[in-house]
Amino acid sequence: MAMHFIGFKDERYYNAIKVFGKPDFIHRHWDVRAKHEIAEGDVAVFATNTYCDTPRIHSFNDSQHM
Repeated sequence: MAMHFIGFKDERYYNAIKVFGKPDFIHRHWDVRAKHEIAEGDVAVFATNTYCDTPRIHSFNDSQHM
């Protein structure tokens, strides 16, 4: 099981860490690559979207994050 944080840009990231602990993966946006990387049994914590929302078609580079 892995923890994914999706779409966090501000102090909400640190608040989410207080609640859920540090994430294994950080996705800057809800895009098709992020959706593909979430496996069954993983936990996805969204800043604004939900898993049921349509992900962006274009994938983003998550290597430069918080």
